Amino acid sequence: MRAAAAAAASLLLLLAGCGGVPGPNAPRAQGGAVVRTASSDPNTPQLIAQRERAGLPDCPVPAAAAEPVSYGLPPVSLPCLGSDRWVTLSDLRGRPMVINLWAQWCDPCRQEAPYLRQFADEAAGKVDVMGIDITDPLPDKAIEFAAASGWRYPHLVDREGLLSRSMQVPGIPVTLLVNAEGRIVYRHTGPFTSAQQVRDLVSEQLGVV
Repeated sequence: MRAAAAAAASLLLLLAGCGGVPGPNAPRAQGGAVVRTASSDPNTPQLIAQRERAGLPDCPVPAAAAEPVSYGLPPVSLPCLGSDRWVTLSDLRGRPMVINLWAQWCDPCRQEAPYLRQFADEAAGKVDVMGIDITDPLPDKAIEFAAASGWRYPHLVDREGLLSRSMQVPGIPVTLLVNAEGRIVYRHTGPFTSAQQVRDLVSEQLGVV
């Protein structure tokens, strides 16, 4: 019976994509926001320089703190990949967003990478695209992968797998469609199979053509 339960749990992770296992030393939370500790921030001057050389943009700084909304992004603060900036997810407002949870070790994430690049290039100015590198122990390899994929949008880092718990993400890739008010209107589990699939979903769920 115990073996059957374990097999069922493994199957659920495989169906979702790559299984994301939260780290054991997750930062504590105060009022929903992550306490910024050395363990939760993977960035070093070397990684910052690597991101800049790779041409990956820095993360945006929201204009002001915003109150969390129902069915919205959680008030979790995450560091930007290869940057000294931090972003609180619930503060992201003003334009529809596509937020993709990925990791460089995840094969389905690699399969969908060109479709996200194509969509992001076409949707510039209409839809913001952001990545979240989740449960990834090698941020330097993550920067290499993002650059090789041609991604020219910013990425946050959730090294401890906070979103795996707070948003019940069983595995990656997962893509969130978020409206301009910060509400999650749709969650796509698993890899995209074409750029057209991304376009159609954004048009249907966010009303952006």
